[in-house]
This record gives sequence, structure tokens and C-alpha cells, in this order.
Amino acid sequence: MRFVFKTSYEQDLRLAQHGGHVFWYGLLMAALLAAPWLFGEYLLAQLTFILIYSVVGLGLMVLAGFTGLFSIGHAAFLGVGAYTQAVLTGMGWPFPLALAAAGLLSAAVGVVVGLPALRVKGIYLGIATLSFGFIVEEVFARWDSVTGGNSGKTVGAVQMFGWTADSGTSFYFVCLAVTVLATLACINLLRSPTGRAFVAIRDSEVSAQSMGIHLAYYKTLSFAFSAALAGVGGALYAHQIRFLTPDQFNIIQSIDLLLMVVIGGLGFLHGVFLGALFLIGLPQAISMVKDFLPEAVASAPGLKAVVYGAVLTAFVLFEPMGLYGRWLKIRTYLQLFPFYRQGMFKRQKSFQKSDRLK
Repeated sequence: MRFVFKTSYEQDLRLAQHGGHVFWYGLLMAALLAAPWLFGEYLLAQLTFILIYSVVGLGLMVLAGFTGLFSIGHAAFLGVGAYTQAVLTGMGWPFPLALAAAGLLSAAVGVVVGLPALRVKGIYLGIATLSFGFIVEEVFARWDSVTGGNSGKTVGAVQMFGWTADSGTSFYFVCLAVTVLATLACINLLRSPTGRAFVAIRDSEVSAQSMGIHLAYYKTLSFAFSAALAGVGGALYAHQIRFLTPDQFNIIQSIDLLLMVVIGGLGFLHGVFLGALFLIGLPQAISMVKDFLPEAVASAPGLKAVVYGAVLTAFVLFEPMGLYGRWLKIRTYLQLFPFYRQGMFKRQKSFQKSDRLK
């Protein structure tokens, strides 16, 4: 088992706490950089989707996992970013400027949603964000002059400063760079006083307010940051699929995003990437298993929904900390073996939610 003895404040502020972090994350980055030469075109496209959904999931994790505010209409922010990117790049804007505008506009919409939602929480907040998602989807369908309506809108390749990402490999590296920057932004945000205020609000709004934390300001800021990352992910999503229609940003998409962070592990940034891997990989696994199922079951139109519902129910009942929580238990077992105790991770009642996430 590893023990890290800190002897300076600079050591405590480092992103990598010990040499193991440097080695494993460096190895992961090397594998991601070599992915275009290790995988075929199809697998590389799926990996690109995982990176895109990870960017969106990072924002939703900050909102739901660290601030305790759930959104069931997050696909609306994804759509705002996607259509903004499509319109601006169609007008000749370079990719970085269009990407920044997509994030800022989505953040502004997030503020509009966050302000009315300050007076509600829990299931009522979910209903409010769900209603907003329906409204935005209808706007996408009716605003033909901008979005193309139900006829759809085409999106070109990434272009900036005379360079065009017109291949799957080049666009993959664009998505990888954006994902790394978004991850670093989230890590540093959560280490800052703002991130600690988010966690305090999640644990107890009364206690946070008693410590001088302005609830309305930080809740709105969390919505804006989450929506901004969703807009950035939507911009990448638009370039990946090259054709946008309103039904791509419906309630099913919002549920998929929420499912991603819950199964990945609420309260863990690592869970975002595991959840994105699950979200993209599960349909592929279902398609592979269909050949071994009876014809009546394999051809059933609701098979995917049934599998998703069963998996989510299983995680809620048996592993509420998600995939990353399961990995923490496995890692602890390996570190403490043979002194691991069976009831070590048994859930106990505690005053603060963060005590259950340690």
C-alpha cells in the first residue's frame, strides 16, 4: 500500500501526487497518441465519440456529482453548441473562435436555465430542466432559417489557420486536445475555492450558507460551467457526425448523458471516462450478442432500452458508486491483501455526503 509523505505546500498543489500517477497517466497519454496506428477507422471513430461524450460528461459531473444539481435536459446545451458551431463555421469563422462562441452561448443559456431553477431542487429541478429540453428541441425544429428545421443542417470539416482536419485521424487529435484541456480545467476548478464551494453546497446547503457561500451565485456558476462544456462537446459532435437534426438532442440523449455519469461514478472525474466508454461500448456489445439471442428477442425494438434500464437498476442497487467505485474497491483489496476486511466498504449513515465518497 502506498503512503505519500508531503513535506511542502508545493507538493500538495501538484496534479501528480507521486511517481505512480506520472507513470500511469503518461502511459495512458502515450496509448491515446498512438491510437490512430493501433486501431482501425471504425474503432478510432468510436474512440472519438468517447472523447466527445467525456467533455460533455465532465460538465455534467461538475453539476450533478460535485454540486448536487441534476439536469434531465442537458442534451439541449449539447444542441445549442452543435448548432452554433454549424452556423458560425458555415459563415467562415475559424474553428477555435466558433468553438469558444459555442461554449459561451451555451453558458449563457445555462445561466438562463439556472436562475429560475434556484428556487427548486430535487425532482422539481429535474422536471424544470426536462421542460427546458423539450422547449429547446422544439425551437430547433421550428427555426428553419438557422437550424434547417427537421430537414437538417450539414456541418463542414474543422478548418483553422489554413489547416483542415478532413480525416478521422486529424479530427481525433483535435478532440483529444480539447478533452485534455477540459479535464485540466475541471481538475483545477475543483481544487479551487469555487470547487470547494460546489462540494459544500452538495453536502449541505444550510451549512454552506452559514459559512458565507452565496448559494444563488455558485449554483448559477455551476450551471454555466456545465453548459459551457456541453456546448464545447456539442461543437465537436457536430463536426463528427457532419449532419444535425433536432431529434438528435431529445430526452433520450439527456437520459444517456445522465446515465453516463451515474454508472461511471458520481463524484469522481475518472467516472466520466468510464461512463463514456460504457455509453459507447454497450450498443456495440448488444449488437454482438444479438446473433446468439432468439429471433424474437434480437429483433425487439426496445431491447436497448431494456438492457440500459436493467444495467442502471443493477448499479443503483448493488454498486451506487459506479464503475470507478468498483475499481477503488478492487484496488484497495489488492493493496491490503491478505488483510482486507469484508465490510470495509459497507455504507454507513453520515452527516456529509462527501464522507461516503472517500
